[in-house]
Amino acid sequence: MHDFRRLAVWQRAREFAVAIDNRTKSFPRSDHGVLGGQLRRAAISIPSNIAEGCGKSSRKETIRFFQIALGSATETESHLLIAADFGYLDAQARETLLGEIKTIQRMLAKLAVNLP
Repeated sequence: MHDFRRLAVWQRAREFAVAIDNRTKSFPRSDHGVLGGQLRRAAISIPSNIAEGCGKSSRKETIRFFQIALGSATETESHLLIAADFGYLDAQARETLLGEIKTIQRMLAKLAVNLP
């Protein structure tokens, strides 16, 4: 078992989830919470799966949950691109959020490979 709170990727993913929640509050009412809700759920799933993986007793199970977190990060990236296509994100917000999710994806990929 690992202390997930000590992992830089968990800390970063947690901060990212908060940023996404704050950002989706400005989505238009016409979205009816659909894309915003999907984006929030996908972003929240990243640190949640990292934490769950750290609670597993085997290396194999831990890696599996890190891979699930990576899948959620990729889903989040897709939602961000669609939100930008819908005009819900300006170019600067799009690039900032996409840059951060790509960093989280790289960190997760390295962690899954280098897990002791």
